[in-house]
Amino acid sequence: MINQTGAAALIDFFPWLRKLPDWVLPLQKRAKALHAREKELYRKHWLNCKKAILDGTAKPCFCVTMAKMQKEEGFSDDQAAYISGSLLEAGSDTTSSTLYGFVQAMVLFPEVQKRAQAEIDAIVGDQRLPTMDDEPNLQYIRGCVKESLRWMPTAILGAVPHALTRDRDDYYMGYRIPAGAGVMNNVWAIHMDENRYPNPRVFNPDRYKDDYQTAYDAACNPDVSKRDHFTFGAGRRICQGIHVAERSLFLGISRMLWAFDISPEVDEMGNPVLPDPEKLTQGFVCMPEPFKCRITPRSEERARIVRQEWEEAQAQWLDPDTKQWKTIPEGMALPTM
Repeated sequence: MINQTGAAALIDFFPWLRKLPDWVLPLQKRAKALHAREKELYRKHWLNCKKAILDGTAKPCFCVTMAKMQKEEGFSDDQAAYISGSLLEAGSDTTSSTLYGFVQAMVLFPEVQKRAQAEIDAIVGDQRLPTMDDEPNLQYIRGCVKESLRWMPTAILGAVPHALTRDRDDYYMGYRIPAGAGVMNNVWAIHMDENRYPNPRVFNPDRYKDDYQTAYDAACNPDVSKRDHFTFGAGRRICQGIHVAERSLFLGISRMLWAFDISPEVDEMGNPVLPDPEKLTQGFVCMPEPFKCRITPRSEERARIVRQEWEEAQAQWLDPDTKQWKTIPEGMALPTM
């Protein structure tokens, strides 16, 4: 994506560049072409869903409620398409990137993996997958979730800048912030602060052994020193998907560790090949560069249970073709259009 390159920010910082012809700024020309494709994709998904809502055949999703709000508020299909499309893209990219970073951490810190698996085995056992009901009793796994978000934040500069909205300059620690200026939240710098997180490049879930806050609780804590991390943003406009992301990561991490062992790849001589945790993809949303590792079932019985859970979930809940909900769960009636 274009916004993954450093040059993409130039037009934002120097708006007058937008007045130049596309042949002077080939990046701008490419951006326009990609925007057209993106808009076509988002609108297609939204309009298909909207048609299904009108037909009474829609499955439960965010768009059902948004269709009701569109009728009340009167916003355009373009806006609705981008609200739904951005929600899907932002939620999937960031969660998958965090899990990708967690896998790398398990390769580099095998002692953490062993301790986490021991906690899961003691609480959950070997006959079922972990669920959200287990979360209060898996504090070390909760620490793994928090540490994954700190150790490998996907939005290292807070993703979207805030702005000084007052009509006058502001001052912070002697620095002047001009009225209307954009303010970036340097998440990476905060997370790598030795004073706040000793040995910051060490993946250490014990940083949170006494932290029983949810990510939302921590983000709302008036004592900023009690924040667990800043991956979901700062101030009033934090990530609206914070609850879904935290639960998704807990289930992903706990079930991955319940079912699999994660180990380094080895070379021809049998020596482990360890990834470099400092090599990240470029852009304001990032993740570790591709690396090799081995992910193997902890036992054939656990592998069987994973396969069985997936088959049962498909048969009970999911449409075989679309993998969407078969029916609308009770209490999620469609709005009248």
